[in-house]
Amino acid sequence: MDNNETLKLDNQICFAFYACSREITKLYRPILEELDLTYTQYVTMLALWEQDHVTVTALGNKLYLDSGTLTPLLKKLEAAGLITRTRDRNDERSVLVELTKQGKALKEKAVGIPAQLACKLDAKPEEAALLLDQMHDFLRKIQQSGAKG
Repeated sequence: MDNNETLKLDNQICFAFYACSREITKLYRPILEELDLTYTQYVTMLALWEQDHVTVTALGNKLYLDSGTLTPLLKKLEAAGLITRTRDRNDERSVLVELTKQGKALKEKAVGIPAQLACKLDAKPEEAALLLDQMHDFLRKIQQSGAKG
């Protein structure tokens, strides 16, 4: 590939990921409005439904979010009554995040969201599973290259 081809926007893996991410987030917007959640709040709730009672640091690591992004997000979820944040009694430097009853109950309302998105994408389950595997593999490679650098 010559330099002109190398620098074409359509030949950039990073741009394809970026564009897909933005477009998928747009598809989620009307679905999540019914729950009064943004996409970032939704993935935060997914992480907490998977594992409740976690530190802010652990949650940030799982979501690939820094504290500058995560803290205001958690404040909004707390103001909405979905989570609580408390200092860890064993380590005052750590803040624990825990779902409230309302936050736990929201999971039942959210259970159909993946299927709704799949319908919008008109994707076959096998295609989605293959793509997800490839994305996880690519993410591992990115993390490994970061560890080397």
